[in-house]
Amino acid sequence: MSTDRPPSEPSLDYHLVLPAPGSPAVEGILVEEFTRHADFTTTGLHSAGWTPGAGWCSAASLSRGLRTDPDVLARVVPTARVDAASAYRRLGGGELPSEAVLRTYFRDHQPIATAPPLRLGPTQPPEGFHERRVYRVLFAKDLRADQVAALRTTWRTTDDGTAGSAAGGHRDRDGDQFTWNLRRVGHTLGWGLDVTVLLRTGTAEAVRPTLTDLTNLLRQHGLIAVTTERFA
Repeated sequence: MSTDRPPSEPSLDYHLVLPAPGSPAVEGILVEEFTRHADFTTTGLHSAGWTPGAGWCSAASLSRGLRTDPDVLARVVPTARVDAASAYRRLGGGELPSEAVLRTYFRDHQPIATAPPLRLGPTQPPEGFHERRVYRVLFAKDLRADQVAALRTTWRTTDDGTAGSAAGGHRDRDGDQFTWNLRRVGHTLGWGLDVTVLLRTGTAEAVRPTLTDLTNLLRQHGLIAVTTERFA
């Protein structure tokens, strides 16, 4: 399966790097982009980092630490491009380069192990749909109770749905149906967003906008994406 980006490329993921957890100061910027199979599952990660002293350089070790080391995780905050650009100017970098230019700083691609989809639960779609898929997007960091409440309001969660669900929602998009639940995984290690997709008329590309929207919303609440897996 191809890992090429579609013609309408998703924006990059931006992070602020702090000198210490909770610090109001910023010491650098981290920019990342996942590479993916055609079905949107993760194949690897591109990254680049910038500090006033070193300029743009490889951030592979920082990206790995961000997902494996709690001390590194506590010093990195996901942010929007506009806020990253503001920090870049304050630190003396001038105007933040375009995303096309930022991609030229990606030098150390980190492969992420993948496997064929696990077949959990029913595999046949309901009548009227031609395909059923189940995804899990894994996230690092934690959510406060008020952030979970805000997500429940945004997604109009009316009940817990399935056991262990903190918040969930539903979307119909051009005849395709998407249902999701956010739950803790690994006790307090992180969060998993489970998304069930029923394709009626759309192609596999119909999956991308919804998974991207959901992932970006959780980044806005402070979570950091780790990988996207497929279970069906």
